[in-house]
Amino acid sequence: METAPAPLAALVQMTSGTDPAVNLATIDRALAEAAAKGATMAFLPEMSLLLDRDRPRSAMHIVREADSAWLPALRQMAQRHGLWLHSGSMPLLSDDGARRVNRSHVIAADGSVRARYDKIHMFDVTLPSGEKWTESAAYASGAALEVVQTPLGRLGLSICFDLRFPELYRALVDRGADLIAVPAAFTVSTGEAHWHILLRARAIETACHVVAAAQSGTHADGRATYGHSLAIDPWGTVLAEATAGNADGDRGYDLILAPIAADAAARARQAIPLARSRAVRSIEI
Repeated sequence: METAPAPLAALVQMTSGTDPAVNLATIDRALAEAAAKGATMAFLPEMSLLLDRDRPRSAMHIVREADSAWLPALRQMAQRHGLWLHSGSMPLLSDDGARRVNRSHVIAADGSVRARYDKIHMFDVTLPSGEKWTESAAYASGAALEVVQTPLGRLGLSICFDLRFPELYRALVDRGADLIAVPAAFTVSTGEAHWHILLRARAIETACHVVAAAQSGTHADGRATYGHSLAIDPWGTVLAEATAGNADGDRGYDLILAPIAADAAARARQAIPLARSRAVRSIEI
């Protein structure tokens, strides 16, 4: 008896800018291509709807989720293209309007919202390159983990800088995750140093598929991002990788496809049974 092919994840690599309407049009084109190529679920990068480090300028677009046109637009796209969709993330105001949140959504092919996740770890760093980022100056940290059932498996949610905190991913596995999303807008310097290493490490140590759709190239706000969107299997093998830039001209995106085998996590966990072997010991110094 022939085995059915594994469902396909589509990773959309973007160079999102400061105009949400342009970004939405790019996403719509990418989802149409993903659907035509047989994808079951599409994954967008962090800040797919708006990437703008000019906080006063971006403020005109950033409202509470209930008042935002972005999520309804993505829900309509998912339904129209017949795809499950991970939004990557978008900037919204918290419900009390006091601060911003960096929020992911998982949307089913019928347009219903199945999960939300607010980024927990804020990107507050001063890099050797001289770049300084203080995400916490405008954004509030999330406080809840999220795992949601999808056609590709039980999906654990995270965003970009979360990648550096392995305890978050262990907690997602403890909640049943066998697939992890890491939408990102990595800087070039940190991407060159750490992107591939950290993503493969998270896949290996959790025995999960990792799907990381990324921003790439030079953006309208002047920043540059690393690209190299990756899909990795639970053994740490790279299944698909995008190039460093969006090479498809005026489409404004690159698209890669990766098969997500349903039994891959179980096989990796059987081969190296970390859960059974893990020991917590009290060590006196």
